[in-house]
Amino acid sequence: MRHIISIQLQNEAGALTRVASLFARRGYNIDSLTVAPTDDPKVSRMTMVTQGSDQIIEQITKQADKLIDVIHAINITTGEHIERELLILKAAIEADYMSKVEELVERVGARVLDSDPRFFVVEYSDTSPKLDDFVLNMKKFGALKTVVRSGAMAVARGDLSLAEI
Repeated sequence: MRHIISIQLQNEAGALTRVASLFARRGYNIDSLTVAPTDDPKVSRMTMVTQGSDQIIEQITKQADKLIDVIHAINITTGEHIERELLILKAAIEADYMSKVEELVERVGARVLDSDPRFFVVEYSDTSPKLDDFVLNMKKFGALKTVVRSGAMAVARGDLSLAEI
């Protein structure tokens, strides 16, 4: 089962490595990983997507919560949450398909960053499965030159906040 683990940690050298190595030592792959400072420059938020049973993910989350650099760690997917991922895609679009590409971009709510005649660059933010579909559709209209994805980011719905746990 897919899980999104959100971790608030000290923004210090080595903190990311210590958390990621906790997963590596247990043989778990990290499907995606995003880390950035929060509104407090001393604190970063890490969002990890991984696969595993509920019990194993709960155990790893509790172990992560005990690491010295970690302030809080929670499995976001245990409750209602909002999830997004950012995609920046560059493609060489065949001229005959440009109107179809523009229609697709408009339909999904993506944004054109560069419409150079040789290379078309678009940004799209949505759930991971929708980004997967978008990439597959874009392949129909030309050669994909670059696909850059941020990895999933998530926040719990309602009152729950990682900073308040």
